[in-house]
Amino acid sequence: MLEVHRTYRAEIRNHSQVEGSLDRHGWSASKLWNVANYHSREVWEETGEIPDHEELKDELKTHPTYKGLHSQSSQRVLEELAEAFNSWYSSDDDRDNPPGYRKENYYDDEGRCVHEEHPRSTITWKQHGIRHDTKNSRVRLSKGANHKEHPKAWEYILVEYETRPGVTVENLQQVRAVYDQQKERWELHLVCKDEIETPNAPGNETAGVDLGISNFAAVAYSTEDADLYPGNRLKQDGYYFPKEIAKCDNSGGDRATRLHHKWSERRTHFFHSLAKHIIERCVEKGVGRINVGDLEGVRENEKGESKNWGKHGNLDLHGWAFDRFTSILEYKAKVEGIEVVEVSERDTSKTCCVCGKEDDSQRVERGLYVCEDCNVAFNADVNGAENIRLNINESNSESFGQLSGDRSTGWLAQPGVYLYDLSCGFQPQAEVVDSKP
Repeated sequence: MLEVHRTYRAEIRNHSQVEGSLDRHGWSASKLWNVANYHSREVWEETGEIPDHEELKDELKTHPTYKGLHSQSSQRVLEELAEAFNSWYSSDDDRDNPPGYRKENYYDDEGRCVHEEHPRSTITWKQHGIRHDTKNSRVRLSKGANHKEHPKAWEYILVEYETRPGVTVENLQQVRAVYDQQKERWELHLVCKDEIETPNAPGNETAGVDLGISNFAAVAYSTEDADLYPGNRLKQDGYYFPKEIAKCDNSGGDRATRLHHKWSERRTHFFHSLAKHIIERCVEKGVGRINVGDLEGVRENEKGESKNWGKHGNLDLHGWAFDRFTSILEYKAKVEGIEVVEVSERDTSKTCCVCGKEDDSQRVERGLYVCEDCNVAFNADVNGAENIRLNINESNSESFGQLSGDRSTGWLAQPGVYLYDLSCGFQPQAEVVDSKP
């Protein structure tokens, strides 16, 4: 059996009854974030190191703000903050800032701050804080100690939910209360565990995936076929949203929070849509294994030093979160019985996949690869993807020459191109209708 997790969105039927309690817990999550953020910055200034979530928990578990939520919910806030600091610390772009404080300032006509308020942060309840009534579609969510009242029945929030038709919520593992800024109301994200029969692989073929800057992914198949997935939409968002966020008076305020949330949702949708499309193509072509270029090859050169892709390239690279996409791809592949393996990217961009000649000068432009020995020119990213498919750093020299003889190299020069559309995911280039952020 294969264990999978599915997330379902649900409306809250008794919203007016629970809104106040959820608001208080959302504000408590923001307060805890700010206290932990302040402590992390102090440690960073004193030691040059960032405390992990376990260190934050040990330091803050007796702090009053920690008791504003159920203990596991507080732990999740600290985990998210530690993840955000690590993401900032690992960034190669000097323009990136450490995680901000969550607060909303209100000003009078003379520009003086007259009121400060915490925004409603997402609250996560894990299993120990949840009691699920499947018969009546209700969840009891444990309150933080600071919000518990008497009698005892008021020590939890009883939320009645409604999912889309056909959804059965069973084996509930986690509940997230998320405040929708546009609708001005809370909703639930229900994470459920499911077990399915371990599927058989669609076939024995292998595909190679090369992740990059201009094209987010290039995929080569053993069936003389290749696909390109440009990251234009993701790049546009990467330029648009930071500029809009920078215009906000308060980086932790309401509008900035909405923009961050929208940007994150669009990025997540891109990753899921891309992974889904690649897996669907792999199933069609009988692929049982996907070789993905080792992410260290994307971020570091052969000496282990961070690559410099230029001012905009470094920003794109950090924002695109290749490791997150690979995790999504692995998950979706597992459901189809496909194995995902990370292989070395060393020399894959400068080696001809037809004859095996290695030469830095053969990649004459970012998108063009020319081999003088073979007298052929083809797409550089597809060449890298094919070398990853062949796993040239593990295979012997007989791997090369597989494309010579009777096989055509035309697909290396003219791969299929799929563009991302917000409404329907990835479509052939000619079918995509452009839309703005």
